Amino acid sequence: MMRRITELSEKFACREISRVGTLIVLIFSCAVARGQARTMNSSVGITVNGNTTILVGTDQPGPVQLAASDLARDMHSVFGVEPKIVRTATEAAPVTIAVGDALSGAAPDHASAPEAFSITTGVATLPSGRSVKVIRLDGSDMRGTIYAIYQFSQQYLGIDPMYYWTDHQPVHRTVIHLPASLHEVYGPPVFRYRGFFINDEDLLTGWAPGEAKDHTGISLAVWNKICETILRLKGNMIVAGTWPFPSEPQDHVVAERGLLLNQHHAEPLGVNFSRWPQGVPYNFTTNPQYIENAWKNAVAAYPQSQQILWEIGLRGLSDQPYSALDPAVRGNEKAQGKLISKAIADQIRIVRAKYPNAVFITDLWMEGARLMQQGDLVIPHDVITVWADTGYGDMQDGGDVHAGQGAYIHVAMYNGVANQLSELTPVDRIFSSLGRFQKAEATSFLLVNTSDIRPVTMGASAVLDFGWKGSAIGSSDEFYRHWATEEYGPKAATQIADVYKAYFNAPAQRTGPVSRPYGDNYYHTIARELMRNVMVQWPTYFLPGQAPQWTQARPWRVPYDPNWAETQAEREIAACGSAVPRWDAVWKEAEAAEPNVSVDRRLFYQASVLTMIAINRDSNQMLLSLSRAIAALHKGDHATAISQVNAALAAVDAIKESESKAEYGRWKNWYRGDWLTGVDRTRQLLMTFANFLKNPDAPVPPPVELGNWEAYYHIQHYEGQRTVDVK
Repeated sequence: MMRRITELSEKFACREISRVGTLIVLIFSCAVARGQARTMNSSVGITVNGNTTILVGTDQPGPVQLAASDLARDMHSVFGVEPKIVRTATEAAPVTIAVGDALSGAAPDHASAPEAFSITTGVATLPSGRSVKVIRLDGSDMRGTIYAIYQFSQQYLGIDPMYYWTDHQPVHRTVIHLPASLHEVYGPPVFRYRGFFINDEDLLTGWAPGEAKDHTGISLAVWNKICETILRLKGNMIVAGTWPFPSEPQDHVVAERGLLLNQHHAEPLGVNFSRWPQGVPYNFTTNPQYIENAWKNAVAAYPQSQQILWEIGLRGLSDQPYSALDPAVRGNEKAQGKLISKAIADQIRIVRAKYPNAVFITDLWMEGARLMQQGDLVIPHDVITVWADTGYGDMQDGGDVHAGQGAYIHVAMYNGVANQLSELTPVDRIFSSLGRFQKAEATSFLLVNTSDIRPVTMGASAVLDFGWKGSAIGSSDEFYRHWATEEYGPKAATQIADVYKAYFNAPAQRTGPVSRPYGDNYYHTIARELMRNVMVQWPTYFLPGQAPQWTQARPWRVPYDPNWAETQAEREIAACGSAVPRWDAVWKEAEAAEPNVSVDRRLFYQASVLTMIAINRDSNQMLLSLSRAIAALHKGDHATAISQVNAALAAVDAIKESESKAEYGRWKNWYRGDWLTGVDRTRQLLMTFANFLKNPDAPVPPPVELGNWEAYYHIQHYEGQRTVDVK
């Protein structure tokens, strides 16, 4: 790797730059790249300010032009003056930032290092004889050039790559100084494909709805910021939503930004299987023509220019195993593996008819990992096999990962028990899992499920930073300290790094084959289930959410266990009770650190640390108090039961108060879309339960568990009655 970087450095250093209407030559000493002495007055540097121009050729691709505009905005944030973007060298100011290698008109001469880039300084002499000091931001390809722009913003202007989500404003300055002989080379990345999966996007949908104006679930302005964030973190791909149809408006934003489009593992070739038409058989054994038509029509819907990493595979409707809908393979792993293998071969054939050089991905999610490990699933050698984690950062490859494969990891996970409103995956687990894949050279693909991004800014950054740097990023302790320093200031960094580590160790653990921490989802899912079980008992019906609209409700917890609520309450009293001292200790540590947080970062500290802890600490207390109420009720102690329900309500009110403190500025109504964890739903049911305890004849809730129905009603509302085209 070091040899490749040295060669790349020499090529960057020795290349001439020319052509943006007028020939210019940057004078760089090739001796610098070869470690030889250089005769230059090092005291004469380059001063950048609001008068500096940004030189971008008209032949640069649109995504580079957008990044250059972002650079101009970044400079305005620092200098208070937005610099002029110019198109020809004759327009350049005495100090100019030259973007891209299109200036020379030459093809990239380092194709072996995709997405690498450099930041160099030098002097350009124009044909008129005028000299111009130049900061050159150059990449080996389009995205390399984009990364060079954003790296300059981050490293020299102080722009946080996650600024949109962290509210981090740079220090205002009149000038910045760069060395006259600057020559820095970056990359290539460790993982080839790197990006975000915007999944279970309830908060984003509620906060920035796009249905009325943009005909999307999330506004296009926010989709643009999401894409910008990925690029600033040196990512190159995105899964743009959970259940989109092919070629939706946000896909065009993805293309305009220069990102690759990947697809949800439950949407092979982009088919929105949650909107399968009623009355059409979904069966690849008996009626394969409908599924094949859906694949063909989805591929045809994408514009030829859309750059896509094609997801292939075969699952059921609404992200369930295919075998759930096909009796021919149910209970027969070999038959299911063989059928999925056939589907993959057919999908490759369909795509390659339109995109001969297509790149294919198959995610081994849920049953896929098992079928692969058993040898029942055959994946072609030119398809990137992607191992998924458990939803908690532990990879499911069982040590069977191989070179050329990839990883799908979560820092947010909706499954009714993990996290939607707060961080859950510790950085040491992220680095350990991905480090093992790096050692195996399984670095072809890295996708991180970020859900709504803002609650998991640290985890999301950690994954993409590792995707670029690999194990060279350092230890998790170093990452915590660096993150805390950058986001909250150096004075509080050590304290907050310790707060994060204590936070990840605080939750109670769910017992089972593998221990799992309680996530913010868990407290509220179990609390509502406990209350419904006590009030309406059996039957309770579950409303399918991310499923075709014609899917029927189904009974929940059959057969009914009349002792379940009492038994579960006792478990929660033990588990949540043991966690109380840990949560109280974390809270005290976080409060003690707050005075040392930089004054201008305290609002973000409230949102990202204090509110995060409060959501989990008070949810733990809510479930503990409710469980005590149910235990008291079963002993006939109504007075204690009522008192404990009131304590549970107070805990929920504390959550809402802390959330409101995180809804400052543009984040007003951020939690309006909390339909998956459902804090408001929990409060409503607690109020009903309190009335029930006072009067058993009071109205009880309907015997319906919403699950994720409410969330996906909103997330997919913009799709109306549209269904998959199977003709």
